[in-house]
Amino acid sequence: MSLLEVERREDKGLLLQGDPPQNTESGLTPLDSLSMAGSQSAEDAAPVEEPIVVDRKAIEKLTEGLLSHYLPDLHRSKQSLQELTQNQVILLDTLDQEVTKFRECNSLLDLNSLFTEAKVYHSKLVNIRKDMIMLHEKTTKLKKRTLKLQQMRQREALEKEQQREKELERERQLIAKPAKRTT
Repeated sequence: MSLLEVERREDKGLLLQGDPPQNTESGLTPLDSLSMAGSQSAEDAAPVEEPIVVDRKAIEKLTEGLLSHYLPDLHRSKQSLQELTQNQVILLDTLDQEVTKFRECNSLLDLNSLFTEAKVYHSKLVNIRKDMIMLHEKTTKLKKRTLKLQQMRQREALEKEQQREKELERERQLIAKPAKRTT
């Protein structure tokens, strides 16, 4: 493994704990072991690849450094996301309230149209009632008039009957009666 590969692995944080360290006693870092490998001859280094030796303390320190570097940003990002989520919930609630207000306004418009229709129908009912009262008055007047006419006809008929009876009685009285013979 070349020096560039080790540097890339360090930059990416790819130093694996599972890599078997060969020289644990010395506490060498990967760069130290690579520099030692570089001091060997080029002939020896090419055919045999030496594994990277990493000290566990170095791994822990690198991990702590990496975490201490990125964790505050991650926590801030997490808090920002929580705030955004809360703001979204508030916005959704506000939007729901506005939608409800619009629906109420539409229902108020519907109520207004219903009230105007009710006023129109009420005025029609009032007119019908007036017409019915007027018709009732006319019918009662007509009934009184017909009753008077009936009474007048009955009187006239009675008077005619009485006149005829008087005439018949008069004719009877005018008819000569035979005289009674005296013997």
